Amino acid sequence: MFNKLKQLKDLRSQAKTMQSALADEKVEVEKNGIKLSMNGNMEITDFKINNDLSKEEIAKTSKDLFNDAIKKTQRIMAKKMQEMGGFPGLS
Repeated sequence: MFNKLKQLKDLRSQAKTMQSALADEKVEVEKNGIKLSMNGNMEITDFKINNDLSKEEIAKTSKDLFNDAIKKTQRIMAKKMQEMGGFPGLS
């Protein structure tokens, strides 16, 4: 039982290390005058909109940008996990 608790503690420590490493990563996507910046923890750090766009263009472009930024962030997360050796016991 104590071995399982130690594994859980180690896993939690590794997750915190991963979260800290991801906070330093930055993803930027831009399309049609809208720019979105996101860190590796999927937190939006900047969002700029060109005021000349219609509401429909803003809505469609924003949705596409959010999806693109999330996909890029997920790829960064997967790469970081590989570099750190993954999470043992989760495979």
